[in-house]
Amino acid sequence: MRIRDLAKTAVMLAWAIFFIGCGGEQEAPGEKKLKIAGIVFQEDQFFRLIQFGMQDAADKAGVELLLANSANKLDKEIQLVNTYIARGVDAIVISPLSAKASATALKRAKDKGIVVVTYNTTVDGDIATSYIESDQADLGRQTGLVAKRYIEEKLGGKAKIATLAFKSQLAEQSDARRNGFVDVVGQLSGVEFVAEQDAWLPEMAIKKAGDILTANPGVNIIWSANEGGTVGAVMAVKNSGKEGKVAVFGTDSSEQLVEFALSDDGVLQAITTQTPFELGVKAVELAVAALKGEKVVSKVVMEGVLVAREDPQGVMAFGARLKELIAMGNK
Repeated sequence: MRIRDLAKTAVMLAWAIFFIGCGGEQEAPGEKKLKIAGIVFQEDQFFRLIQFGMQDAADKAGVELLLANSANKLDKEIQLVNTYIARGVDAIVISPLSAKASATALKRAKDKGIVVVTYNTTVDGDIATSYIESDQADLGRQTGLVAKRYIEEKLGGKAKIATLAFKSQLAEQSDARRNGFVDVVGQLSGVEFVAEQDAWLPEMAIKKAGDILTANPGVNIIWSANEGGTVGAVMAVKNSGKEGKVAVFGTDSSEQLVEFALSDDGVLQAITTQTPFELGVKAVELAVAALKGEKVVSKVVMEGVLVAREDPQGVMAFGARLKELIAMGNK
Protein backbone atom coordinates (compact mmCIF):
# COMPACT_ATOMS: atom_id res chain seq x y z
CA MET A 1 0.00 0.00 0.00
CA ARG A 2 1.36 3.45 -0.88
CA ILE A 3 2.26 5.98 1.85
CA ARG A 4 -0.50 8.34 0.63
CA ASP A 5 -3.08 5.54 0.95
CA LEU A 6 -1.81 4.67 4.42
CA ALA A 7 -2.18 8.26 5.51
CA LYS A 8 -5.71 8.42 4.13
CA THR A 9 -6.65 5.21 5.94
CA ALA A 10 -5.20 6.54 9.19
CA VAL A 11 -7.25 9.73 8.94
CA MET A 12 -10.45 7.77 8.27
CA LEU A 13 -9.72 5.48 11.22
CA ALA A 14 -9.13 8.46 13.50
CA TRP A 15 -12.50 9.97 12.53
CA ALA A 16 -14.21 6.63 13.09
CA ILE A 17 -12.72 6.36 16.58
CA PHE A 18 -13.79 9.95 17.31
CA PHE A 19 -17.40 9.29 16.36
CA ILE A 20 -17.52 6.00 18.26
CA GLY A 21 -16.20 7.75 21.36
CA CYS A 22 -18.86 10.42 21.00
CA GLY A 23 -21.63 7.85 20.66
CA GLY A 24 -22.02 8.11 16.89
CA GLU A 25 -23.30 11.08 15.01
CA GLN A 26 -23.33 14.20 17.14
CA GLU A 27 -26.55 16.07 17.68
CA ALA A 28 -26.78 19.44 16.08
CA PRO A 29 -27.02 22.44 18.41
CA GLY A 30 -30.54 22.72 19.84
CA GLU A 31 -31.33 19.04 19.18
CA LYS A 32 -30.10 17.70 22.51
CA LYS A 33 -32.74 15.41 24.00
CA LEU A 34 -34.00 16.81 27.27
CA LYS A 35 -33.69 14.61 30.37
CA ILE A 36 -36.28 14.81 33.14
CA ALA A 37 -36.09 12.93 36.44
CA GLY A 38 -39.46 11.91 37.87
CA ILE A 39 -39.40 11.02 41.58
CA VAL A 40 -42.24 9.44 43.59
CA PHE A 41 -42.09 8.44 47.26
CA GLN A 42 -44.37 5.43 47.52
CA GLU A 43 -45.21 2.25 45.63
CA ASP A 44 -48.99 2.26 45.31
CA GLN A 45 -51.50 2.68 42.53
CA PHE A 46 -51.69 6.44 43.04
CA PHE A 47 -47.99 6.93 42.33
CA ARG A 48 -47.89 4.28 39.62
CA LEU A 49 -50.58 6.21 37.77
CA ILE A 50 -48.57 9.40 38.25
CA GLN A 51 -45.57 7.63 36.70
CA PHE A 52 -47.73 6.44 33.78
CA GLY A 53 -48.89 10.02 33.24
CA MET A 54 -45.33 11.31 33.38
CA GLN A 55 -44.22 8.73 30.81
CA ASP A 56 -47.12 9.54 28.50
CA ALA A 57 -46.29 13.25 28.56
CA ALA A 58 -42.56 12.57 28.14
CA ASP A 59 -43.15 10.32 25.12
CA LYS A 60 -45.35 12.92 23.47
CA ALA A 61 -42.82 15.67 24.11
CA GLY A 62 -39.89 13.56 22.92
CA VAL A 63 -37.94 13.85 26.18
CA GLU A 64 -36.11 11.17 28.18
CA LEU A 65 -37.75 10.33 31.51
CA LEU A 66 -35.77 8.80 34.38
CA LEU A 67 -38.11 7.36 37.05
CA ALA A 68 -37.20 6.72 40.69
CA ASN A 69 -38.83 6.04 44.07
CA SER A 70 -37.51 7.48 47.33
CA ALA A 71 -39.46 4.84 49.33
CA ASN A 72 -40.53 7.36 51.98
CA LYS A 73 -36.90 7.84 53.03
CA LEU A 74 -35.53 11.36 53.14
CA ASP A 75 -31.91 10.23 52.86
CA LYS A 76 -32.74 8.26 49.72
CA GLU A 77 -34.60 11.25 48.26
CA ILE A 78 -31.55 13.47 48.83
CA GLN A 79 -29.30 10.81 47.29
CA LEU A 80 -31.53 10.61 44.21
CA VAL A 81 -31.56 14.38 43.77
CA ASN A 82 -27.76 14.52 44.12
CA THR A 83 -27.39 11.69 41.61
CA TYR A 84 -29.57 13.48 39.06
CA ILE A 85 -27.63 16.71 39.59
CA ALA A 86 -24.42 14.81 38.84
CA ARG A 87 -26.00 13.22 35.75
CA GLY A 88 -26.88 16.66 34.44
CA VAL A 89 -30.64 16.25 34.05
CA ASP A 90 -32.51 19.26 32.75
CA ALA A 91 -35.43 19.04 35.18
CA ILE A 92 -36.53 17.23 38.32
CA VAL A 93 -40.24 16.54 38.82
CA ILE A 94 -40.82 15.45 42.40
CA SER A 95 -43.31 14.98 45.25
CA PRO A 96 -40.94 15.98 48.09
CA LEU A 97 -41.18 14.30 51.47
CA SER A 98 -40.66 17.44 53.53
CA ALA A 99 -41.36 21.11 52.93
CA LYS A 100 -38.19 22.00 54.84
CA ALA A 101 -35.87 18.98 54.82
CA SER A 102 -36.24 18.35 51.07
CA ALA A 103 -35.48 21.97 50.23
CA THR A 104 -31.68 21.93 50.57
CA ALA A 105 -31.01 19.30 47.89
CA LEU A 106 -33.61 20.78 45.53
CA LYS A 107 -32.15 24.27 46.05
CA ARG A 108 -28.79 22.84 45.02
CA ALA A 109 -30.43 21.46 41.86
CA LYS A 110 -31.98 24.83 41.07
CA ASP A 111 -28.65 26.57 41.59
CA LYS A 112 -27.17 24.21 38.99
CA GLY A 113 -29.73 25.43 36.46
CA ILE A 114 -32.06 22.44 36.81
CA VAL A 115 -35.78 23.20 36.57
CA VAL A 116 -37.66 21.91 39.63
CA VAL A 117 -41.37 21.14 39.38
CA THR A 118 -43.17 19.80 42.45
CA TYR A 119 -46.47 17.95 42.49
CA ASN A 120 -48.71 16.57 45.24
CA THR A 121 -46.40 18.15 47.85
CA THR A 122 -43.91 21.00 47.63
CA VAL A 123 -41.04 22.71 49.44
CA ASP A 124 -40.64 26.06 51.15
CA GLY A 125 -39.23 29.03 49.27
CA ASP A 126 -39.09 29.83 45.56
CA ILE A 127 -37.27 26.63 44.53
CA ALA A 128 -40.06 25.14 42.44
CA THR A 129 -40.74 26.75 39.09
CA SER A 130 -44.27 25.38 39.35
CA TYR A 131 -46.29 23.33 41.81
CA ILE A 132 -49.30 21.22 40.90
CA GLU A 133 -51.64 19.68 43.44
CA SER A 134 -55.18 18.62 44.12
CA ASP A 135 -57.27 20.76 46.45
CA GLN A 136 -56.53 18.71 49.56
CA ALA A 137 -59.27 20.18 51.74
CA ASP A 138 -61.81 19.62 48.95
CA LEU A 139 -60.91 15.92 48.83
CA GLY A 140 -62.14 15.60 52.40
CA ARG A 141 -65.01 18.00 51.91
CA GLN A 142 -66.57 16.18 48.96
CA THR A 143 -66.55 12.87 50.83
CA GLY A 144 -67.83 14.67 53.90
CA LEU A 145 -70.93 15.83 52.05
CA VAL A 146 -71.82 12.22 51.17
CA ALA A 147 -71.08 11.07 54.72
CA LYS A 148 -73.23 13.85 56.17
CA ARG A 149 -76.14 12.82 53.98
CA TYR A 150 -75.62 9.16 54.90
CA ILE A 151 -75.66 9.98 58.62
CA GLU A 152 -78.83 12.04 58.26
CA GLU A 153 -80.70 9.49 56.14
CA LYS A 154 -79.39 6.17 57.53
CA LEU A 155 -78.34 6.92 61.10
CA GLY A 156 -80.86 9.50 62.23
CA GLY A 157 -78.28 12.26 62.33
CA LYS A 158 -76.10 10.54 64.92
CA ALA A 159 -72.73 8.87 64.43
CA LYS A 160 -69.52 7.94 66.22
CA ILE A 161 -66.65 8.49 63.82
CA ALA A 162 -63.05 7.27 63.72
CA THR A 163 -60.49 8.72 61.32
CA LEU A 164 -57.27 7.32 59.84
CA ALA A 165 -54.64 9.84 58.77
CA PHE A 166 -51.01 10.06 57.61
CA LYS A 167 -50.00 12.98 59.81
CA SER A 168 -46.59 11.59 60.74
CA GLN A 169 -45.84 11.23 57.02
CA LEU A 170 -47.19 14.48 55.51
CA ALA A 171 -48.86 16.47 58.26
CA GLU A 172 -50.07 19.46 56.24
CA GLN A 173 -51.67 17.38 53.51
CA SER A 174 -53.20 14.92 55.96
CA ASP A 175 -54.66 17.68 58.11
CA ALA A 176 -56.12 19.48 55.09
CA ARG A 177 -58.01 16.37 54.02
CA ARG A 178 -59.16 15.54 57.53
CA ASN A 179 -60.25 19.10 58.28
CA GLY A 180 -62.21 19.27 55.04
CA PHE A 181 -64.12 16.13 56.06
CA VAL A 182 -64.58 17.16 59.71
CA ASP A 183 -65.75 20.69 58.85
CA VAL A 184 -68.67 19.27 56.85
CA VAL A 185 -69.67 16.27 58.95
CA GLY A 186 -69.07 18.16 62.18
CA GLN A 187 -72.00 20.42 61.33
CA LEU A 188 -74.29 17.66 62.62
CA SER A 189 -74.87 18.02 66.36
CA GLY A 190 -75.23 14.27 66.79
CA VAL A 191 -71.76 13.48 65.47
CA GLU A 192 -68.91 12.52 67.79
CA PHE A 193 -65.29 11.97 66.72
CA VAL A 194 -64.02 9.28 69.07
CA ALA A 195 -60.66 8.13 67.69
CA GLU A 196 -57.88 9.03 65.27
CA GLN A 197 -54.86 6.98 64.26
CA ASP A 198 -52.06 7.30 61.71
CA ALA A 199 -52.33 4.43 59.19
CA TRP A 200 -51.60 5.01 55.51
CA LEU A 201 -50.71 1.47 54.38
CA PRO A 202 -53.29 -1.34 54.22
CA GLU A 203 -51.61 -3.59 56.79
CA MET A 204 -51.23 -0.69 59.22
CA ALA A 205 -54.84 0.35 58.75
CA ILE A 206 -56.25 -3.17 59.16
CA LYS A 207 -54.65 -3.43 62.60
CA LYS A 208 -55.32 0.09 63.81
CA ALA A 209 -58.89 0.25 62.52
CA GLY A 210 -59.49 -3.19 64.04
CA ASP A 211 -58.16 -1.97 67.38
CA ILE A 212 -60.43 1.09 67.18
CA LEU A 213 -63.49 -1.06 66.52
CA THR A 214 -62.62 -3.29 69.48
CA ALA A 215 -62.02 -0.39 71.86
CA ASN A 216 -64.99 1.66 70.60
CA PRO A 217 -67.83 -0.76 69.75
CA GLY A 218 -70.17 2.18 69.05
CA VAL A 219 -68.14 3.43 66.08
CA ASN A 220 -70.29 3.28 62.94
CA ILE A 221 -68.27 5.49 60.54
CA ILE A 222 -64.60 5.29 59.58
CA TRP A 223 -63.01 7.89 57.31
CA SER A 224 -59.51 7.49 55.89
CA ALA A 225 -57.20 10.09 54.37
CA ASN A 226 -55.62 7.94 51.63
CA GLU A 227 -55.86 4.80 49.51
CA GLY A 228 -54.00 2.38 51.77
CA GLY A 229 -55.86 3.55 54.86
CA THR A 230 -59.20 3.20 53.10
CA VAL A 231 -58.40 -0.35 51.92
CA GLY A 232 -57.32 -1.29 55.45
CA ALA A 233 -60.41 0.25 57.03
CA VAL A 234 -62.72 -1.75 54.74
CA MET A 235 -60.82 -4.96 55.49
CA ALA A 236 -60.94 -4.27 59.25
CA VAL A 237 -64.73 -3.88 59.11
CA LYS A 238 -65.01 -7.15 57.18
CA ASN A 239 -62.66 -8.96 59.56
CA SER A 240 -64.70 -7.80 62.55
CA GLY A 241 -67.95 -8.99 60.96
CA LYS A 242 -69.47 -5.50 61.10
CA GLU A 243 -70.70 -5.25 57.52
CA GLY A 244 -73.94 -3.27 57.61
CA LYS A 245 -72.99 -1.74 60.97
CA VAL A 246 -69.92 0.29 60.05
CA ALA A 247 -69.59 2.36 56.87
CA VAL A 248 -66.27 3.49 55.41
CA PHE A 249 -65.54 6.73 53.56
CA GLY A 250 -62.14 7.59 52.17
CA THR A 251 -59.72 9.30 49.83
CA ASP A 252 -57.87 8.29 46.64
CA SER A 253 -58.67 5.38 44.36
CA SER A 254 -57.56 1.97 43.12
CA GLU A 255 -59.13 -0.93 41.26
CA GLN A 256 -59.65 -2.63 44.61
CA LEU A 257 -61.52 0.37 46.03
CA VAL A 258 -63.73 0.50 42.94
CA GLU A 259 -64.59 -3.16 43.55
CA PHE A 260 -65.35 -2.36 47.19
CA ALA A 261 -67.69 0.46 46.15
CA LEU A 262 -69.65 -1.94 43.91
CA SER A 263 -69.73 -4.92 46.29
CA ASP A 264 -72.92 -6.07 48.01
CA ASP A 265 -71.54 -5.73 51.55
CA GLY A 266 -72.26 -1.98 51.66
CA VAL A 267 -69.07 -1.14 53.58
CA LEU A 268 -67.32 1.40 51.35
CA GLN A 269 -69.72 4.24 50.66
CA ALA A 270 -67.64 6.89 48.91
CA ILE A 271 -64.15 8.05 48.05
CA THR A 272 -62.96 11.33 46.62
CA THR A 273 -59.94 10.76 44.47
CA GLN A 274 -57.25 12.82 42.91
CA THR A 275 -56.52 12.34 39.22
CA PRO A 276 -52.97 10.97 39.41
CA PHE A 277 -52.48 10.19 35.71
CA GLU A 278 -53.42 13.76 34.79
CA LEU A 279 -51.27 15.04 37.68
CA GLY A 280 -48.23 13.25 36.23
CA VAL A 281 -48.99 14.50 32.72
CA LYS A 282 -49.32 18.09 33.86
CA ALA A 283 -46.15 18.00 35.97
CA VAL A 284 -44.00 16.90 33.02
CA GLU A 285 -45.74 19.31 30.64
CA LEU A 286 -44.91 22.19 32.99
CA ALA A 287 -41.27 21.08 33.20
CA VAL A 288 -40.97 20.86 29.40
CA ALA A 289 -42.62 24.26 28.94
CA ALA A 290 -40.25 25.85 31.45
CA LEU A 291 -37.23 24.26 29.73
CA LYS A 292 -38.39 25.74 26.43
CA GLY A 293 -38.48 29.17 27.99
CA GLU A 294 -42.25 29.40 28.06
CA LYS A 295 -44.01 31.17 30.89
CA VAL A 296 -45.59 28.73 33.37
CA VAL A 297 -47.93 29.40 36.27
CA SER A 298 -46.44 29.01 39.73
CA LYS A 299 -49.31 26.88 41.04
CA VAL A 300 -51.96 24.65 39.46
CA VAL A 301 -54.83 23.25 41.54
CA MET A 302 -56.77 20.26 40.21
CA GLU A 303 -60.23 19.23 41.39
CA GLY A 304 -60.92 15.81 42.87
CA VAL A 305 -63.42 13.26 41.56
CA LEU A 306 -66.17 11.82 43.77
CA VAL A 307 -66.81 8.08 43.42
CA ALA A 308 -69.90 7.09 45.44
CA ARG A 309 -71.86 3.88 45.95
CA GLU A 310 -75.09 5.83 45.48
CA ASP A 311 -74.08 6.32 41.81
CA PRO A 312 -73.13 2.80 40.61
CA GLN A 313 -73.01 3.86 36.96
CA GLY A 314 -70.53 6.55 37.85
CA VAL A 315 -68.45 4.05 39.83
CA MET A 316 -68.37 1.65 36.87
CA ALA A 317 -67.44 4.43 34.44
CA PHE A 318 -64.62 5.54 36.74
CA GLY A 319 -63.43 1.94 37.08
CA ALA A 320 -63.38 1.47 33.32
CA ARG A 321 -61.29 4.61 32.87
CA LEU A 322 -58.93 3.48 35.62
CA LYS A 323 -58.36 0.11 33.92
CA GLU A 324 -57.76 1.89 30.62
CA LEU A 325 -55.06 4.08 32.17
CA ILE A 326 -53.39 1.16 33.90
CA ALA A 327 -53.37 -0.87 30.67
CA MET A 328 -51.90 2.13 28.83
CA GLY A 329 -49.14 2.51 31.38
CA ASN A 330 -48.30 -1.19 31.40
CA LYS A 331 -47.73 -1.37 27.63
